[in-house]
Amino acid sequence: MKKTVISLIPVVVLVALLSLDISIFGSDAILGASQVALLFSAGICVWLSMWLFKTPWKDFEDAIRANVGDVTTAIVILFLIGAISGTWTMSGVVPAFIYYGVHLISPKVFLVTACVICALVSVMTGSSWTTIATIGVALMGIGKAEGFPDGMIAGAIISGAYFGDKISPLSDTTVMAASVCRVHLFDHIRYMMMTTIPSILLTLTAFLILGLSRDGAGADQVQIYTEVLSTKFHITPWLMVVPLLTALMIARKMPALMVLALSTLTATVTALVFQPDIIFGIGSSVCDGPRAKVFFAGTIETIYNSVTLDTGHPEVDALVASRGMLGMLNTVYLIICAMCFGACMRAGGMIAHLARLLRPLTRTRTGLVASTVTTGTALNGIVSDQYLSILLTSNIFSDTYAREGYENRLLSRSVEDSATVTSPLIPWSSCGMTQATILSVPTLVYAPFCLFNLISPLMSILVAALGRRIVRSR
Repeated sequence: MKKTVISLIPVVVLVALLSLDISIFGSDAILGASQVALLFSAGICVWLSMWLFKTPWKDFEDAIRANVGDVTTAIVILFLIGAISGTWTMSGVVPAFIYYGVHLISPKVFLVTACVICALVSVMTGSSWTTIATIGVALMGIGKAEGFPDGMIAGAIISGAYFGDKISPLSDTTVMAASVCRVHLFDHIRYMMMTTIPSILLTLTAFLILGLSRDGAGADQVQIYTEVLSTKFHITPWLMVVPLLTALMIARKMPALMVLALSTLTATVTALVFQPDIIFGIGSSVCDGPRAKVFFAGTIETIYNSVTLDTGHPEVDALVASRGMLGMLNTVYLIICAMCFGACMRAGGMIAHLARLLRPLTRTRTGLVASTVTTGTALNGIVSDQYLSILLTSNIFSDTYAREGYENRLLSRSVEDSATVTSPLIPWSSCGMTQATILSVPTLVYAPFCLFNLISPLMSILVAALGRRIVRSR
């Protein structure tokens, strides 16, 4: 018990510091204050572990190296997402989505439509990140033009994206949960339908009610948006070639890195063809000289730098602002610090000690599933990474499920219902930081509207309490 109490100290320190940071700096906490909190808490963990648990320093070095190494691909993906943000916006793709979207999608069903679209794209891609970074960004602009609050729009987008990610056979988290728990992939997906389908139906119903209860933006405001966009950008259906080619690459199951890189390249060429004045204007703010040099400067600036266009309307300026690769640096910085904290907690054995707190609750079927769901959610906050949360939660409870005679697929479903879907709800987790950065909406603002992500863990516990299709060997 003493070791368990000691293991709580770094977590308590982290939560206290992050709460203080957010209260002082608000959404700007991601710019450095949160990173300091994570590294300081990691230092507390290392000090306590070396002093009281006699953990050698080399174990922490190895764990940090492994943890940070595991997210290198995600970091590259983040930079490419930043590049897509710049090129899709300045090429006119995102403005075109907004322009056509406000004409085609009724405000009354916008939230439901956004959720369904993201769900379908995410099933096809197997990646919530890719879905949110592409179609999600465009839907964010449409929702703003329709007059919906940022948090509500982001919640609908994230809910749909994580539903699709969760049930897609192409999803790495779905494959990982099934593999770690030794369950056949499609058995795992079919078993998840018992909790996932009711969760998404409740989510869509809630978004439909929210949409019907709102009037949306007035016709005059929508007209201002469309007129400004069509004046600033050359809006043409040919711009839709970029997302269509991206969808084609996804359908052919090309690697995410390749899809994002080629989509960035395609959008860059499109920008030079359809929006030469914008690219030239961006380049001329950087350098003078021959037109080719200015165009080159504008192209590079669009890809890597945060760019804002002056349309004469601040609301539209915010819609067509892009982050670029540079805008992802704070998120990368935060992810690395979060991985260091998670590595130190794991190397010091503190995660294993904290898991013992839940053992008395695993004596009943409902208690066991509730403990699994609670652990998966809590680990997202402790180790700040959904992959580690899936792995650790599965390892912590695998023996208990086997000892109690429950199927492995009950464990894999409980892990997915928690560790996978609650990650974007944690402000300092890799998913929470990424989605907040991509959509430009603070995690604490959109989290209350991520209805699917909030309902799924509760649905997992409810279905366990009902005992529906839960088989026990003894």
